[in-house]
Amino acid sequence: MNCKQVSDDNISIKSNTEEPKTLLVPLGDRALLIKFGDSLDEEINQRAVLAAKIVKTAKIPGVLEVCPTLVSVLVRYDPQSLGYMQLCDQIRMALVNLGHSDAPKRNQFTISIEYGGELGPDLEESAARCSLSVAEFIKAHNGSKLHVLATGFAPGFVYCGLHKPQLHIPRRTKLHTKVAPGSVLFAAGQTAITATHVPTGWNVIGHTNFSNFDAADNPPTKLRPGDEISFVSVATE
Repeated sequence: MNCKQVSDDNISIKSNTEEPKTLLVPLGDRALLIKFGDSLDEEINQRAVLAAKIVKTAKIPGVLEVCPTLVSVLVRYDPQSLGYMQLCDQIRMALVNLGHSDAPKRNQFTISIEYGGELGPDLEESAARCSLSVAEFIKAHNGSKLHVLATGFAPGFVYCGLHKPQLHIPRRTKLHTKVAPGSVLFAAGQTAITATHVPTGWNVIGHTNFSNFDAADNPPTKLRPGDEISFVSVATE
């Protein structure tokens, strides 16, 4: 499945004061975006995750791929077998009871992290920007109960959140040109984990041996949007 993250990289975190709205937006003549907002919060993300599951389960003829992002759902379809307006009607029918649907089953994962060191060069700066010592920062990071918000950007790359406001810091102004697979990234109220070499503007705070991508597996990733994530600190060897 060729599921790519729709660019939500600059989405801000919203205050929880507005009711999520659903907007259907065409993306060329072969895709549609089910959009729940422009700003990220847990309610909007959970609606996107649930909507993706419902649309997949509906098995709409002509739909080729359904992929949740941080605040929306990408739907790819074959325009030879399904028109845009027909697809909109089918999606609206499928999502009519979205607000009353049960949340999808969540798998639980505990991921071990080696904080700091060569593979976590931004740990001390990240802690300082949160007005915490390194030990306090690691304790707070381990104490966060997060969900997989979305996957994409690169194979196996996963976004987890949301952290409490105390742990919200911006991305770096200087890019890391390449970080290793298993790098633990931190910014914008989220923790991300890489599965391949990637460039990043996120703060690199540690490393994990957990791998979320194996091309030989089907599916090739372990984590799914909505899964519950907790972190535990392990000593650096």
